[in-house]
Amino acid sequence: MTDISDDDVARYWDTNSATWTPQVRKGFDGYRELINNPSIFEMIGTIAGREILDAGCGEGYNTRKLARMGAHVTGIDISPKMIEFAIQEEHTAPLGITYRNYSFSNMKMLADQTFDMVVAFMSLMDGRDYAGAVNEIHRVLRPGGYLIFSITHPCFLTKGLTWIKDENGSEYRVSVGNYFMKAPYVEKWKFTLSPEAQRLPEFEVPNFPRTLSEYMNELISNGFQLAELREPRPTEEACKRNPKLEKWRDHAAIFLQIKVRKVA
Repeated sequence: MTDISDDDVARYWDTNSATWTPQVRKGFDGYRELINNPSIFEMIGTIAGREILDAGCGEGYNTRKLARMGAHVTGIDISPKMIEFAIQEEHTAPLGITYRNYSFSNMKMLADQTFDMVVAFMSLMDGRDYAGAVNEIHRVLRPGGYLIFSITHPCFLTKGLTWIKDENGSEYRVSVGNYFMKAPYVEKWKFTLSPEAQRLPEFEVPNFPRTLSEYMNELISNGFQLAELREPRPTEEACKRNPKLEKWRDHAAIFLQIKVRKVA
């Protein structure tokens, strides 16, 4: 596939939403629950009373977590169906969250310097226009505010990723290829740690490959200052709960988490 438009991205996530939403709400996105979320919510810290934007909020799972921490939260997503699911849940169990069907690369309906923090949980990597997203996020952040986001690790989660197995069939080494590949493509995958994985269809997710330097230099050129980087590993306890996580503890990082500050 040579090009994937914003409309295409929205359609893919609309299609994913009916399977995605119940799986996430049951806690079956194991990599989120056991690796990504514990670390990134520690980075987010105390947010009671703060104005927070969740950019690429999906059906609102983590958006609701932010609201329960006492923040005033706005969630935006490019997928109308995902926003529909989020609004339905807000009506069922109100937390004061405002949801809007926007692309994070075009948030012109949001005023300048509105938010104390912007968070993006595993969403910026799936957007076609990363440069536009960073520019828009910088615009809606107040001076001194933070952008905190997680992505699949660009150095390891490449299209050419292959796990090498030992004589017992255990994956013990990772091979990486196509790191500098630029062409967007559509990945097919499931929540492999879900007990319902076998009977469910695969998600189709647009992927827009970028290097680590591309992610970081765009932040720098927009005037962000690096505060913290994390490459979270599953804990020993998490690996005991699910041995499939062991390879991500010892051999490669599945996630990269970045915290930057808008310089006052």
